[in-house]
Amino acid sequence: MSDVLFVEYPKCSTCKRAKAWLDAHGVAYTDRHIVEDNPTAEELAAWQARSGLPVRRFFNTSGVLYRERNVKAQLDAGMSDADAFALLAENGMLVKRPIVVGEDFVLVGFREAEWEKALL
Repeated sequence: MSDVLFVEYPKCSTCKRAKAWLDAHGVAYTDRHIVEDNPTAEELAAWQARSGLPVRRFFNTSGVLYRERNVKAQLDAGMSDADAFALLAENGMLVKRPIVVGEDFVLVGFREAEWEKALL
């Protein structure tokens, strides 16, 4: 398997656990800091399509910015996918992390069973 892209916020405890898991299982990855190199709307749209997940799953719902900007209400009001991707691309802190991008899959958040199935 070729390297996967590991998109993370280094101070995030879940990201640290996920990175330790990747290292422990010998998974080769390219590291990307989600705030310094925020995903573009185009990348997010491609990842969402590849993940099979609803756009909502790409939002960091426990983040301060998510609450401050009242994103849930905007989504509930019927925000378009294009607008959601544009919003996510504005600030990496709005994006759920970690994200692992492989050739034919995208994992959002850290669920060990899901990761084992896709990566091992």
